[in-house]
Amino acid sequence: MASVPLPLVQITPWRPALLTQPLQFDRKPAWLKVKAPGGANYTEVRGLLKDLKLHTVCEEARCPNVGECWDHKAATFMILGDTCTRNCSYCAIAHGTPQQLDEEEPRRLAEAVAAMGMRHIVVTSVDRDDLPNGGAEMFAAVVRETRGRTPDTSVELLIPDFKGSETALRIVVEAKPDILNHNLETVKRLYRIARPGGRYDRALELLSRAKAMDPAMLTKSGIMVGLGEQWEELVVAIRDLRDAGVDILTVGQYLRPSATHMPVARYYTPGEFAELKRFADDLGYRHVESGPLVRSSYHAWQQAERAGANPP
Repeated sequence: MASVPLPLVQITPWRPALLTQPLQFDRKPAWLKVKAPGGANYTEVRGLLKDLKLHTVCEEARCPNVGECWDHKAATFMILGDTCTRNCSYCAIAHGTPQQLDEEEPRRLAEAVAAMGMRHIVVTSVDRDDLPNGGAEMFAAVVRETRGRTPDTSVELLIPDFKGSETALRIVVEAKPDILNHNLETVKRLYRIARPGGRYDRALELLSRAKAMDPAMLTKSGIMVGLGEQWEELVVAIRDLRDAGVDILTVGQYLRPSATHMPVARYYTPGEFAELKRFADDLGYRHVESGPLVRSSYHAWQQAERAGANPP
């Protein structure tokens, strides 16, 4: 399964001139303030992940909820290394030419899950456009290794788009994760600015295909707000995801990782997030998580329970 790293594909950098709305550089509102990470569980989780040489999106993407999640012994594991072959203008994860695939990663991840006593795990990855199936086999291996060690742990996979490969998607679906997640991230108009390596329609097609391959499997997707979208565009995106058969939806505020990333166009209020949740609930989603600090894996263990995910 070893592979030779290929040169980095594409990238179109973010260009401020492409934005269609005025930018808002105000300091973060009070509802976005979070407690600094710490505590015994946080320290234990951090040490364990370091010892097992595992990456998490919690750290790599600078998630504001890392303290709360790790204190609950919850983490979003990131496989396939820590270097992405794409360069989305909102993302803090490093991009470039990845290192060689670590085939022992799924085993070490399952070992961490067992050591932490986790009831639900979320596993995501960097994009690996240099691999034939985008790393799909590694996602499947994570499911097998986890089920072998902790069969009562539910598994949620947050996958890349695999460049639209049906073969890669089938490899993942046939591993039978409890939840399959692929984030839409933003509205169609902003894809060429925020996510130049992705395609809006391709993301929706992946979710539709996954549901067709296994109708019993829960599907999930997420949207960030504050990138410059219009309210009406958000409504269309939320409806498009439901039309694609998505069961679980997350909506959260985009937070700029650094001055080199796409700026925040504006901050949505808690009331606006509540309104988006009401709209999505009315469309028939099984569960909707909408709030300023919501991320795809935020309170994922609770999302899984409420949506009815149960390990086989």
